[in-house]
Amino acid sequence: MEIDKILESYKPVRREDLIPILQSIQENEGYLSEDAIVRTGRYLGLSTTKIYGLATFYDQFRFIPAGRIHISICNGTSCFLNGSRSVITRIKEITGIEPGQTSRDGLFSYEIVSCMGGCTNGPIILVNGDYVSHVRPEQLPDLIGKLKYLFEND
Repeated sequence: MEIDKILESYKPVRREDLIPILQSIQENEGYLSEDAIVRTGRYLGLSTTKIYGLATFYDQFRFIPAGRIHISICNGTSCFLNGSRSVITRIKEITGIEPGQTSRDGLFSYEIVSCMGGCTNGPIILVNGDYVSHVRPEQLPDLIGKLKYLFEND
């Protein structure tokens, strides 16, 4: 569904639909492009500055395309206490990118999220929609190597 169809599905035009509109666009496009923000602003009669300001307030919105392998790392209290910091550090070492970035080849991206609700199973990561629980840093080279092999040979 392209951006115009998403916008048109929110009739009548109401400013309170901004977040659901942005969520729909990101779900469809994978991220919020400058074009999407401008078009949304025109549709709702809001400045792009206001839309961008609101979108940057929430961790859920991305402004660059995610990698083909996108990893979300839970850093909620329980996961943090169970070692999510070392998982984050190891993923950074392996991929060579910072949270919120995408690798130059477009293969990897990762983000740190507040809580995934799997508190008794932490640290938890989400890899392209699939949960992996009780993650340890020493498991990551093998896991990421397998993912890389699968997606490069896809």
